[in-house]
Amino acid sequence: MDEIQGIAPSPDADPAREKAAQALKVPALLMMGMGGLWVLYTLFGLYRTLSPEGMQQLQAAVEKGLAVYPPELRVQMRSILALFLNPTFLTVSALPGICLNGLVVFGAWKMKNLQLHGLAITVAIICCIPCCGPAWGLGLIPGIWSLVVLNRPEVKAAFRTK
Repeated sequence: MDEIQGIAPSPDADPAREKAAQALKVPALLMMGMGGLWVLYTLFGLYRTLSPEGMQQLQAAVEKGLAVYPPELRVQMRSILALFLNPTFLTVSALPGICLNGLVVFGAWKMKNLQLHGLAITVAIICCIPCCGPAWGLGLIPGIWSLVVLNRPEVKAAFRTK
């Protein structure tokens, strides 16, 4: 049919490889989208929190929250909160999520291109872990979907051929 329309089929086109790529396309795109959005969301939240206005709002919320504690506990609570609301601590605590979701985006891109089967399995598993993967649990859908597809023998074979 391609020859009728004037398009010659590619001489190195492998139908099994194209079928595997098609089966992984949607879960890979979902993983890339969710992971990318989660990285952007985290970076924006970090920027907003670390801005001068964000830090003022955070300090106001802390003072309002401390009002419910007895005066003798407020000093101890203030020192504990000062450790956790430190800009360095906030930045360092955001890094694992940014790195893991960046890895999800990269691995999903490689999975979509049928490269690095081990990395594709790894990022599919990361997607299934609610506190690590994108969107706190929504990553289960493309994660499990891609794991099922990645473990098919014909898809494994498509990763090996090139």
